[in-house]
Amino acid sequence: MKLKDIKALASVQGPARSVSERLSRKCYSVEDMRKLAAKRLPKSIFEYIEGGGEDEVSLRRNRSSFDDWSFLPKWGSVENLDLSSTLLGGPVSMPVTLSPTGGTRLFHPQGESAVARAALAEGIPYGLAHLSTTTMEDVSAAAPGLRRWFNLEPTSDKGLLQAVLDRVSNAGYEALLVNVDCRAIGHRERDYRNGFTAPPSIKPKTVVEGMLHPAWALGFLANDAIAFPNLDAEVPEGPLASSPDMWRTLLAGSYEPTDWDDIRDLRDRWNGPIVLKGVVNANDAALAAAMGIDAIQVSNHGGRQLDHMAAPLDVLADIVERTAGRMEIIVDGGIRRGSDVVKALALGADACSIGRPYLYGLAAASEAGVAHVLKMFRAEMTRTMMLLGVSTIKELRTEGRDLIRHRNEAFTRTQPNLIPGAPSGLEEMRTP
Repeated sequence: MKLKDIKALASVQGPARSVSERLSRKCYSVEDMRKLAAKRLPKSIFEYIEGGGEDEVSLRRNRSSFDDWSFLPKWGSVENLDLSSTLLGGPVSMPVTLSPTGGTRLFHPQGESAVARAALAEGIPYGLAHLSTTTMEDVSAAAPGLRRWFNLEPTSDKGLLQAVLDRVSNAGYEALLVNVDCRAIGHRERDYRNGFTAPPSIKPKTVVEGMLHPAWALGFLANDAIAFPNLDAEVPEGPLASSPDMWRTLLAGSYEPTDWDDIRDLRDRWNGPIVLKGVVNANDAALAAAMGIDAIQVSNHGGRQLDHMAAPLDVLADIVERTAGRMEIIVDGGIRRGSDVVKALALGADACSIGRPYLYGLAAASEAGVAHVLKMFRAEMTRTMMLLGVSTIKELRTEGRDLIRHRNEAFTRTQPNLIPGAPSGLEEMRTP
């Protein structure tokens, strides 16, 4: 090849003009964002995002469960490919939501507000954790047009519950995400080794890690203390202040017995949609549907609670069958690619929810980092659906089971079935 040919083919990029442009040049996957977040955060903080319960079997299975499924693309025209859908009675630009995560300002000082702005720009809902570090009112102010959901724990204190619900409603949150998998806090051994105990233990290595990550340390020290202002009915005034009791709530938890009667009571008190988060048992899913619960989030809390708890994708088909279309189904856990979302929808889910991926983006580059993660999910879903041969989310969910196979299922020879209304001689090959 001649020099002039090389010059014609080559292009020299100038410096990136924005954080978004810089990310688009160097981060091509969630794994790339994960690596960048690991560089930006002290090891102990990063491992708080990464860690799971005990031996982290559930954490690993969440991811490997997606690898057990293979695509069977169909041939045909794909036109006007559209990722938009509906969820809890409202529109979403793609069937993805952002799960509630506690302690979010640990990872970047803009915390939940940055996440909310990115979700608003993408047109998807954001679930604010009850252990969030920004007031629900400030999140509403940061993203006033956002579809906001609020996450809480069931409680037997009905006076406190009603007061919190009134605050949530006044702040403009449309739906509740109710945890049903947190009767105790999982045994997260990475956290204990790193001093994430109640109260936190400051070790020499913690100080050294902070010094080695000056940008993170400066942001941590220059902003309000890490506190949890959404646990009570009162809107806090002035700068947020931390206390050992607050950290004990985050890291040790506090359990009060609640049951299905408390869920029924919550259903009576709240006029908007309710999502039960943490359901993996098909019997519970059927009970929730019979009770008028609008949706469940099939989840094992990202593998952070009960180790060896079933991976959401492994129980999805059973739950879809038992609920029989009476409620919407959201899946979270182990989702790292747009193709993972496509697999879950093909198996009957209405949407997927992500946690760690957007936290990687937040830690790496604040709002721009979260936006980049969502941009990658959109691009990957679009590419996967195009290659799979489907144009819409409705088509994917309708035909999905013919387009995907589990590794333990036989790839049997297909039987010809005439396509209704197709020209004479055209046949569709379907698996019996």
